[in-house]
Amino acid sequence: MAEFPRSPSGWPQRLRWLGAIVRKEFLQIRRDPSSIGIAFVLPVTLLMLFGYGVSLNAEHVPLAVVVEQPGPEATSFIGSLRHSPYFSPQPMADIESAERAMAQHRVDGIVWLRADFARRAAVAGDAPIGVILNGTDANQARLLAGYLEGAWQTWLALRSLTTGRAVTPPVVAESRVWFNASLTSRLFLVPGLIAVIMTLTGALLTALVIAREWERGTM
Repeated sequence: MAEFPRSPSGWPQRLRWLGAIVRKEFLQIRRDPSSIGIAFVLPVTLLMLFGYGVSLNAEHVPLAVVVEQPGPEATSFIGSLRHSPYFSPQPMADIESAERAMAQHRVDGIVWLRADFARRAAVAGDAPIGVILNGTDANQARLLAGYLEGAWQTWLALRSLTTGRAVTPPVVAESRVWFNASLTSRLFLVPGLIAVIMTLTGALLTALVIAREWERGTM
């Protein structure tokens, strides 16, 4: 019985096979340069687009401000909002005008300082301001609520230093972010996007290679 010769084996032969495949792929890339764009240009473009084009930060959000009784306390608090990078206060004559502005999407929230604001501001634990937020965008509404609460607590602390009257707020749980303390959405998105984009690119390149080999009959 005749015996067929065995195919050569061993690492030298395997390395020759691997070199032939690598050379073949380089020739394919030279013939179709679009693979280079998918492997290098597409990931960088997606990373720049999603990392820098998409932002979840709330900055310069238009707020309607209703002050029923102007005074030094109200002016001081509105000034703290005006100097914040998160808010863009817009004075309104009354709460009805502010509600119409929010219904027309000209503002995203309302800060309502009532007539007894100065008296109630000195009462520890009381909430002397009214806040109405547009809940269409739930994420932005939560951010605005947190920003307004922080602005209110900061104003109370500065007021207590100015007046010499200690304000004892209720117990508040304070969360601290060690990574990305500025809470910039870009720094949260980019690390996860790198893994997602590389996975997407690998799957896309594999699909294109298989389709190309099938169409050319070399598979």
